[in-house]
Amino acid sequence: HVQLVESGGGLVQPGGSLTLSCSTSGDSSQNDCMGWFRQTPGKGREPVATLYLGGTRTVYADPVKGRFTISRGKSNNTVNLEMSNLTPEDTAMYYCVAKMSYGPLFCTVQARFQYWGQGTQVTVS
Repeated sequence: HVQLVESGGGLVQPGGSLTLSCSTSGDSSQNDCMGWFRQTPGKGREPVATLYLGGTRTVYADPVKGRFTISRGKSNNTVNLEMSNLTPEDTAMYYCVAKMSYGPLFCTVQARFQYWGQGTQVTVS
């Protein structure tokens, strides 16, 4: 059983920065693709970014390109999302996701993810 736990959400002013972290536990050794999604009542669920853990490939959704950075954390089972130049449109519940991808080309923001965390709220106001 795989568990994903997000942390780092909160309230930030427009133009500010925030870093989210996701730690995994359980049998996560086969999950080589991790990422972040976000969800708001108005827009629904949308992808944010993905990271292929077997290499360095990252993919970003257009709304966050140039502002967000996904990376490995200090431990192998941690993934971070550094967010900068935040706007009110970035306000959402952010979810950490994971899956087995069968290769970097299958680790994208268009992929369907098997494992989801409980989410952490980010409010830009």
